[in-house]
Amino acid sequence: MTTHTLATPEVDLAYDVHGPLPTADGRPPLFMIGQPMDASGFTALTSQLPDRTVITYDPRGIGRSTRKDGRVDAVPEVQAGDVHAVIEALGAGPVEMFASSGGAVTALALVVAHPGDVTTLVAHEPPLIPVVPDAPAAERAQAGYMDAYEAKGFGAGMAAFIAMTSWQGEFTEEFFAQPVPDPAAFGMPTEDDGKRDDPLLTGRALAITHYRPDARALAAAPTRIVIAVGEESAGTFTARAAEATAALLGQEATVFPSHHGGFLGGESGYAGQPEAFARTLRTVLG
Repeated sequence: MTTHTLATPEVDLAYDVHGPLPTADGRPPLFMIGQPMDASGFTALTSQLPDRTVITYDPRGIGRSTRKDGRVDAVPEVQAGDVHAVIEALGAGPVEMFASSGGAVTALALVVAHPGDVTTLVAHEPPLIPVVPDAPAAERAQAGYMDAYEAKGFGAGMAAFIAMTSWQGEFTEEFFAQPVPDPAAFGMPTEDDGKRDDPLLTGRALAITHYRPDARALAAAPTRIVIAVGEESAGTFTARAAEATAALLGQEATVFPSHHGGFLGGESGYAGQPEAFARTLRTVLG
């Protein structure tokens, strides 16, 4: 692995190249992106693909990528510009891409803005509120965990986030009538550390979850787009969002092993099935 930094006027972008460029197999590099996860989240999945040249990066303001623009928000179109800049810096032509969660939203924005950058995109569980039928209720549920974080800190906010993302089906009054979750029940800290800068639990991520995919532009792009969903995610918000996004593009979501973080290893604390996940990814990429 080699690590590089791409300096732009707004951000210093850190990215890693796992394997040779040009690639040994003649295939495009496989670019993996997440949000708000940094490159380290793809360690287990990358290790399952030793024959592929894999590119990982830290989104602006996360991990090693230092912002210089004075902002803290995460805007898909801006993030897409960053990924485009890294692809250009690689000088290896268009890439294949596996993108997870908020990274999948960035990837969709990338295909709209730079359709020649990606040959095949596997977009895994993009958390897009506008595409689900209960979008207003989903916005209310999102506001609930943000309010809990603002009022009581990380543990309370994360417990409320887990309650939202594990809820089965549309967000009904039954969901909103639930008591505020106890952070200890989820192994989260009960004390407030006073910080309010978490990229997941603040309004910094609203532009991601409120992004509306441009179905016409995506359909017109030369990129082959595969919307993926975890088999264990069935019924949850991210699964419903993935299925609705797939329907928007005239397809059915492709089922991958495990859950929303199915590619993660045991070191993450939220282990999936990275070996099985990698096998499915190989099959889907072809």
